Order: sequence, then structure tokens, then C-alpha cells
Amino acid sequence: MTKVLRAKDVHKVYNLYTNHEFEALRGINFEADEGEFICVMGPSGSGKSTFINNISTIDLPTSGLVYINDTEVRTMSGKETGQFRYKNLGFIFQEFNLMDTHTLYENIAMPLSLAHIDAKTIHQRVEAISEEMKIDHLLHKYPYECSGGQRQRAAICRALINHPKLVVADEPTGNLDSHNSLELMRLLCKMNEQGVTIIMVTHDALVASYASRLVYIEDGQITREISRNHLSQEAFYSKIMNMNEEETKKFL
Repeated sequence: MTKVLRAKDVHKVYNLYTNHEFEALRGINFEADEGEFICVMGPSGSGKSTFINNISTIDLPTSGLVYINDTEVRTMSGKETGQFRYKNLGFIFQEFNLMDTHTLYENIAMPLSLAHIDAKTIHQRVEAISEEMKIDHLLHKYPYECSGGQRQRAAICRALINHPKLVVADEPTGNLDSHNSLELMRLLCKMNEQGVTIIMVTHDALVASYASRLVYIEDGQITREISRNHLSQEAFYSKIMNMNEEETKKFL
């Protein structure tokens, strides 16, 4: 099985060499295979967002190694990291992170523009992905003119426009109602079925039940992992709920 991502003994320390040092990640070891759908859960402040930021080039570890498609991210310059990110990774955020001063078309096209892809190719890809996501009629609109579900679809288009092997999602359903959350998870599953590896942070057990593997982070360390294997989604949901109950009892 091809490893899309490998993290070895990853530490992240904030306020390094000060009296306010805080070790947010403490020796994380983690691997993601091509085509996996991995959910990351854990209590508030456990290091979930720090974890995905540090394995996806948004931030860099204080120590340890992170390989994405066999490239060690800390060996690259800032410019090289940017180009690598635009060509290999897709990101979906809770706040959508669309630019209100740009149309949906411009927002979706941005990763390709930053990667210096020619205008004709950009146009073809934006048209194709927006049609697939059913927002091709909204490309001339600005984010503030669109609903939350429409903005999240635009964010997905932007994440997929560069045909990434790895998509990182941080609480992607956090600002969506139940209908749009369900629609988003169906879209993520479709992406995954097409071979895209997904690593997603969520606090919602139902959302997590769409994944094939769950990683639980506590105090900056991976403390538990459970796999769906051949379980139905309903059975995997029950397994996740049981795990959450066991973890909650630790604090009672």
C-alpha cells in the first residue's frame, strides 16, 4: 500500500526557549495510506488542529519528520513549500476561508493561479469541478452572496482543483446545518472513492462514522485508534460513541 503521508516522532513546541513553552504535540507517529479516509477526534485543546496543521505544511514541527508523497517537508524552502502545497494538497476549513473580495471562480482558481498554471487549463478545470459540485451557475457571485452550503461547495472545489492526493479538512461541517453536513459528507465520500486520501478533524461522532479509521488525540499524543474494517456505518458509529463514553469517564 502506498504511503501518502508519514509522520515520525513529531513534536510541536510553542513559545520555544521562553518561560511560556507549551508542547502541543508530543512524539506523534502516524501514517496514512493512499485512499484512506481518516478522522481525528479528541477533547478541546488536545492538539487536533495543531496535528493536522503540522502534517500538512500549514505549520512545521519543532522536531520530527513529515513525509508527504515521499518528500520531507522541512527540507523545502518557504517558496518550495508553497509550490508543493498548491500542487499536492487540498484544504477544507470550518470557516470556508474564501476571500470575499474575489468571486467564487477566482477563489476556486487560486491554487492553480499560485502554481502558475496557464489560464486555459484553469478555466477548464474550474468549469468542470464547479459543474460536478453543482455551483457552476454561481461562479460570478461573491462568497457573501452565497449560502453556507454553497460556500462550502466552493471550498471543496478549491481543495480539489489541483487534483491532490491528500485533502485535509478541519471541522468542515462546523458551520453547516444537518442537511448541508450530510451533503458535504456524501461529497467527501465520493472524493475518497475516487482515490483521494482524506484526513478530517471533527467532534461529531456521526460525521466520524463516514471514515475508515479514527485516530484519537489527547494531550498532544495519539492515544487510541479504531478501524471500521467491515462494519456498517451504524455499527462504526456505535463503536465511536462507546469510545467517547470511555474517554469521558476519565474526567468524571
